[in-house]
Amino acid sequence: MALQESGEMYLESIYVLSKTSNAVRGIDVGDYLGYSYPSVSRGLSVLREEGLVKKDSEGFFKLTEAGKIMAERIYERHTVLTELLISIGVDEETATEDACRVEHYISEKTFEAIKDHMKRNGKRAKK
Repeated sequence: MALQESGEMYLESIYVLSKTSNAVRGIDVGDYLGYSYPSVSRGLSVLREEGLVKKDSEGFFKLTEAGKIMAERIYERHTVLTELLISIGVDEETATEDACRVEHYISEKTFEAIKDHMKRNGKRAKK
C-alpha cells in the first residue's frame, strides 16, 4: 500500500512519540508536526481506514502491526539519510530537514545502496 507523504509523516510521528509515551493523542501528533488539528484528525482517520493505526477507548492512537512495520521503514530512512548527510558535512538541522523530504521519494534500490555504502565506509546505517 502506498501512502502519500503526509500519511507517512503521521505514521512516523506516532512511532517517534510512542517511543517515549504509551499515550499518543491526535493533538500530540499535530504539535509534533506543526499541523492543525483538523488536518491531523483527517489524516489519522485515513490511516485508521487503511488499518495502520487504531484508536483506543480513551482516544489514544497506536500503530497496528502493519502500521508499525511501515513506520519503522520510514524512520529508518530518515535516520540513515540524516546520518549520511551529516557524514558529508551537512549541519545536523539541515540534514534532518532534508532527510525528512528525501525519505518519502527515494527508491528502495537507492536506499539499499546508501545503506551498503555506509556499512562499507564505517558508518552505522541504523535500522
